[in-house]
Amino acid sequence: MFRAAVMPAPHQALEIRDVPRPHLDRDAALLRVLYSEVCGTDVHLHHGRLSGVPYPIIPGHVSVGEIAELGSPITDVEGRPFKVGDRVTFLDVHETCGRCYHCLVTRQSTRCPHRKVYGITYSSTEGLLGGWAEALWMKPGVHMLRLPESLDAETFIGGGCGLVTAMHAVDRGEIKLGNSVAVLGVGPVGQSIVALSSMSGADHVIAIGDPAARLDFARRMGATHTLGLDLDPRDRAQAVKDLTNGFGVDVVIEASGAPDAVTQAFDLVRDGGRIVICGHYTDNGDVRIHPHWQINRKHVELRGCWGSDFSHFHRALKVAAKHGGRFPWREMVSRAYGLHEVNDALQAVERREVTKALIEPGRR
Repeated sequence: MFRAAVMPAPHQALEIRDVPRPHLDRDAALLRVLYSEVCGTDVHLHHGRLSGVPYPIIPGHVSVGEIAELGSPITDVEGRPFKVGDRVTFLDVHETCGRCYHCLVTRQSTRCPHRKVYGITYSSTEGLLGGWAEALWMKPGVHMLRLPESLDAETFIGGGCGLVTAMHAVDRGEIKLGNSVAVLGVGPVGQSIVALSSMSGADHVIAIGDPAARLDFARRMGATHTLGLDLDPRDRAQAVKDLTNGFGVDVVIEASGAPDAVTQAFDLVRDGGRIVICGHYTDNGDVRIHPHWQINRKHVELRGCWGSDFSHFHRALKVAAKHGGRFPWREMVSRAYGLHEVNDALQAVERREVTKALIEPGRR
């Protein structure tokens, strides 16, 4: 048996329960969990704002662990065999079918209707399928990735879900050398978007959000300018225009989850610019948009960004390994909590008392 933090139902306190060790079939593995992150999605899960969640669940969809046991020899994407003791992460999305319209025709595996997600769409009755536990069951076919020797687990998990989501969002933004970028939201996703925008060669990277401590951290992540939410939206829009010779930015990436941020995005982007929406993983409400003035007349391109695929995890590991000394992903972690402190961790994230919280199952 292994201890796991279980979310029984929305709005109920998490409980520590014993979950049986899984039988390891061929191509399966068992990880000893080193760290699992607490992100905004976990708060939404606790509020019951995601549909189709099979409570009770073990939360924790992005984690780092050490291979404790292999059901059979398994190789990584480059053909190298995994071994006991390897430090790994894994693509939390599993069971994409590879046969449907989304997988084969449009090549958007994140939209596969058969996909399951660790820590979100597996019930705790199915086993150790969430990271807030002493061990994680890698079901047959789960795609594991070995952490490079130069990358410590704390740096990668400091970026975590936010980093891989940011990889996808920046791809969708098609940021070019010399572009100007506005990032709406300075939580973990926004911080990594700031870093990757800077790394992509953006001239101006304007981070917008609060609180002030997160804006200060955004400058360390590469923001050239920051604007707080204490400014009126019209004043924020004018400040962005002042920084871009009156035109507005080339690319706006929304990572806040606030409906009003979407309206603000249209006021910040230049004519012919691009907007990427990646912060609305759950239904936070609607907003009013003026099709003529904000979209048609401005000739704006609007793109959504849903989830991440294996390529984003693969590239995120390389980026974190090479640039972790320049961009302080590791320092984004405000505190690590033991399993017995999961409710405190969840509340701290909900209240924005921390930028990033981790669950460290071995912590006492």
